[in-house]
Amino acid sequence: MTNNVPTTMKAAVMHSIRDIRIETLPVPQIKDDEVLVKVMAVGICGSDLHYYTDGRIGHYKVEKPIILGHECAGEVAAIGANVNRVRVGDRVAVEPGVTCGTCEACKEGRYNLCPDVEFLATPPVDGAFVQYIKMRQDFVFQIPDTLSYEEAALIEPFSVGIHAAARTKLQAGETVAIMGMGPVGLMAVAAAKAVGARKIIVTDLEPLRLKAAKEMGATHTINVAEQNPIDEISKITNGKGVDVAWETAGNPATLQSALSSLQRGGRLAIVGLPAQNEIPLNIPFIADNEVDIYGIFRYANTYPKGINFLSSGIVDAKKLVTDQYGLEDTMEAMERALNHKNECLKIVVYPNQ
Repeated sequence: MTNNVPTTMKAAVMHSIRDIRIETLPVPQIKDDEVLVKVMAVGICGSDLHYYTDGRIGHYKVEKPIILGHECAGEVAAIGANVNRVRVGDRVAVEPGVTCGTCEACKEGRYNLCPDVEFLATPPVDGAFVQYIKMRQDFVFQIPDTLSYEEAALIEPFSVGIHAAARTKLQAGETVAIMGMGPVGLMAVAAAKAVGARKIIVTDLEPLRLKAAKEMGATHTINVAEQNPIDEISKITNGKGVDVAWETAGNPATLQSALSSLQRGGRLAIVGLPAQNEIPLNIPFIADNEVDIYGIFRYANTYPKGINFLSSGIVDAKKLVTDQYGLEDTMEAMERALNHKNECLKIVVYPNQ
């Protein structure tokens, strides 16, 4: 079943580092269990910027032209013969990683660890800076009319925070420090608020991002250019330290600060990915204080929770969207995100505007 779908579409294709061109491509052909989504909003993520400037993240390397973008939402334009979860015309959020569903990780519910995942905009899989994408039906989720496409796209970075909260067993009434207020860090603040954290302490260099964190639910903000984060966290917690710390910046010094901010028996989540593979950490501190350390790789089973929370209106995620671009200006949007971090929070591209 279709809804007046064209045969060709526009796409923003990255041919090499900092070289994105608008091209005309065939609209994807869907299988019986797949959905064709007319993409209405795509957020620019830090990983998009890494591929755009470096051509790689860890062992994921861009080796041929690729379409970036994975934080997306849109309208169902066509459905396969066996699709029963959504209908043509439904507004949906898209979870960007399609897994096999049959491996041990998938069957245990930790499908983010599936070795055969196909994740949008992770080489060699193309992403969402296009007018139409196809997706298996179990990775699209209906959203209410009260939720904008921009907010629905933000469910992807929000999911990282939800997953970090689950992995670190964050409980209502506990204290959490979140280091780094990029888009993932800001949505992590919303996740901590959703869980019911009593104190949410955040750090960053940029006043704009600290102000946004306060609006998302942070109870305390620390500008690390002006204050020592460990000293300030000690004051806020009466010398005790926080129950949980999440490092979301991917910065070695920030990770060390996150570890040092913990109380005895605290829990640390490594969310951000640093450029280097090995970072020195205070091993005696980890051992003496029985610190639990959790790696965070994407997320699993988070989208329904994310939709429910953002639909509740408890936080206004739309405030994070500071810049808006059409598909033709995708490269300009990437340059803006890269060079003006002190002026913008979340940049959204609208492929069908």
